Amino acid sequence: MVGPKLFISYSWTTPDHEAWVLQLATDMRESGVDVILDKWDLREGHDAHAFMEKMVTDPDIKKVVLICDKAYVEKADGRSGGVGTETQIISGEIYAKQAQDKFVAVVTERAEDGRAYLPAYYRSRIYIDLSDPATRTENFDRLLRWAYDKPLYQKPELGQTPSFLSEEKATVALATSSRFRRALDALRNNRDHAIPATLEYLELLSTELEKLRLNSDADPFDDAVVQSIDAFLPYRNEAIDVFLSLALYRDTLESRTIVHRFFEKTIFYLNRPAHFTGSYRDWDFDNFRFLIHELFLHALAAFVRHERFESASYLVSTEYYVADRSEYGRDVMVPFGAFRAPMKSLDHRNQRLKLQRLSVRADLLAQRAKGLGVELRHLMQVDLVLFLRSCLANPASHWSWWPETLLYAGRHSGAFEMFARSRSTSYFNRAKMLLGNDTKCDLRPILQAFATNPGLIPHWQGESFSPSVLIGFDEIATRP
Repeated sequence: MVGPKLFISYSWTTPDHEAWVLQLATDMRESGVDVILDKWDLREGHDAHAFMEKMVTDPDIKKVVLICDKAYVEKADGRSGGVGTETQIISGEIYAKQAQDKFVAVVTERAEDGRAYLPAYYRSRIYIDLSDPATRTENFDRLLRWAYDKPLYQKPELGQTPSFLSEEKATVALATSSRFRRALDALRNNRDHAIPATLEYLELLSTELEKLRLNSDADPFDDAVVQSIDAFLPYRNEAIDVFLSLALYRDTLESRTIVHRFFEKTIFYLNRPAHFTGSYRDWDFDNFRFLIHELFLHALAAFVRHERFESASYLVSTEYYVADRSEYGRDVMVPFGAFRAPMKSLDHRNQRLKLQRLSVRADLLAQRAKGLGVELRHLMQVDLVLFLRSCLANPASHWSWWPETLLYAGRHSGAFEMFARSRSTSYFNRAKMLLGNDTKCDLRPILQAFATNPGLIPHWQGESFSPSVLIGFDEIATRP
């Protein structure tokens, strides 16, 4: 790729400032940008005014950077010196042309009140801030992306209208958005009320789920299940944002406890409510079974992705309290396996519509794991963790957690990221708490059992996976 031609406009404020500009220009040239700078390209005998005008108006020069410090802004607004001359040309170009992407201000200095120094003609426009050394690398990357017209965030392809929007029945709206925004702002800005705000959001979400309860008279019922799953997508995305923000900004015992308590409350929706006395079918709760299972996978994946192994381990090792629920027997404490319950409605849908899919449920999980910060590979990784942990905890019942997404394990080559990194003994010693084992050798018996009897590994007709390959067992803890 041929780099763009770019002109830098700046003020000869001080020798240090000139050296800073020269270094910026050098860094950009080393990144492939054809930078034109007066120190390099303006020689004795050249007409400085003509040079400046050509740099700004020449169609071959696609980008112009305005290096804005206090002196530059004073000269630009006062129309004094070479900067003033350039300002007259630049401001005319900006106001006369339709293109918005030829000029960008790079701020190198701020006023005492924190205000960025910007010329009057530019103040309504977006700038790039290189005034703070702590964020210089990140914002220099932004400058390069601007120069190459390669923005970090690309507009995705326009998808199809969700099926639930074409239904005559109004979509159920959950009243969580304002509390979600408050929680997210508090977490990302490290505010004192971050945990209370997140708790309020999760408690409201757990009660608002009741609005999704389906009428058992819906026909075909599997359509109602899928429509409910589709309708919940914006709220699921909110929850994922919160889980990711907790993992990034507030990974504490308190934060992992409120996530645990949230999921504890959702168990109420997975089966017949204790107070319910009417007739019901087992699949009447299938929309909840999908949504809560999906949320649990995403929460766990968010913590694992950011290597918050203690929080992830807390969610899988700490049992959940479910009082007055006959489905779980007399024991009111249940393990994480409660969050993956069968869904007969989707099996029925597969047959009714002749979809010929190995797992409609896995298909939905995969289709919905896009553009969130948690991808399908992250879900597959935690699905494998949950499957192995359930096997290690109860070798006599290898399928107490069915790893739905591992239907797609064939698309993944080698070990999942967490296990690949576990070739480092120090990393493995941090991550192993997720599996509940003390040493690598604790994994050997269960892997040998799988090798001896492949029928112990979940399979979908001819599709299956190799646990030993996906964890890269031979490489685990082989390096410092």
